[in-house]
Amino acid sequence: MRLSLYLTAVLVSGFGTTAMWLVSGIWVKSLTGSDSLAALTAFALWAPALLGPVLGALVDRVRRRPLLVAANLALAALLPLLLLVDRADRVWLLFAVLVVYGAQGAVHDAAESALAAGSLDQERLGDLNGLRMTAGEAVKLVAPLVAAGLFARYGGGTVALLDAGTFVVAAGMFALLRVREERPVPGARPLVADGARLLWESPVLRPLVVAGGFTMLLAGLNGAAVYAVVDRGLGHSPAYAGVLYAAQGAGSVAAGLSAGPLLRRMPERGLAAVGLGLFALGAAARALPYDAVALGASALVGAGLPWVLIATMTAVQRQVPAAAVGRAAGTAHTLVFVPNAVALALGAGLMAVVDVRVLLPVLGVAGAAGAAALAAARPRLSEAT
Repeated sequence: MRLSLYLTAVLVSGFGTTAMWLVSGIWVKSLTGSDSLAALTAFALWAPALLGPVLGALVDRVRRRPLLVAANLALAALLPLLLLVDRADRVWLLFAVLVVYGAQGAVHDAAESALAAGSLDQERLGDLNGLRMTAGEAVKLVAPLVAAGLFARYGGGTVALLDAGTFVVAAGMFALLRVREERPVPGARPLVADGARLLWESPVLRPLVVAGGFTMLLAGLNGAAVYAVVDRGLGHSPAYAGVLYAAQGAGSVAAGLSAGPLLRRMPERGLAAVGLGLFALGAAARALPYDAVALGASALVGAGLPWVLIATMTAVQRQVPAAAVGRAAGTAHTLVFVPNAVALALGAGLMAVVDVRVLLPVLGVAGAAGAAALAAARPRLSEAT
């Protein structure tokens, strides 16, 4: 498996996905004038994550590389339909495409995890997942600017076509990959519940997945507080949130680059515990009304979160048999990321009744407690092997 081809596919498709994610909300807002409908675009993209166990089971019924090629080409063919979205009564079409987009993303993530698990030795999985995270975070520093510029100049249809082009390129990269995949057993029907069973019965994976979901729950609350931090804490205009996001992105890039070497020196549980601890420290420090502290805290948050996610997904790939990684990864994706979406909605309401200078230290204490609990969750050697 050539990592350069794989990472190019991730980088290119990630650029298009980030651009489309940003523009979809702006697009709906510009056509309808509704903030609520604009906010629902993010929900439309997230909702299919609830189907992760089902979609992951489907992934395990076929070979993963052809599936990735087909999934990318299918979305490339679908996105040009958005050229029809030129007035408010056609916004429903954008939402329908976004739901399919989210489902494709869930399939794509599970298939990528399974393909890597079956193609690479265990020592290289941490490096791959770290580099994948770095590529994804790097495009987030550029894609929003490009997408906003294209939308302002040419409209949302142009961004949709750009995104379609990135999926064609990604499909080509996956088609060029030379990997040896075993054909699924004819007639085999992986059970949806198998993913949850594999995660729950593993003394290594169970605490990691629980910690991942808990971390993303805290991350959602932390994310909902960003504008309150900018306004009430630092006294800046909302645009300053972009500066904090840039610092967070820089921390994530550094975390992705260092994850592989660290996972060769420490267990996944240890890296996840350190990551959760860094996130907790960063979240608590954001309550302090100083720009320098806020920037450093954002970098800590950006570094901590990827380490938790990379450690969790690498452990899934290492601990689960290759033939079952699709359903296990799909289930883990649901259990880890759905709490983030719930917390974003909950956090929006909390901002109206809870002072951010109280909420953020509470998040920090909760995160520190979670990190300590994870570090103490040492499975017996006989159970972990």
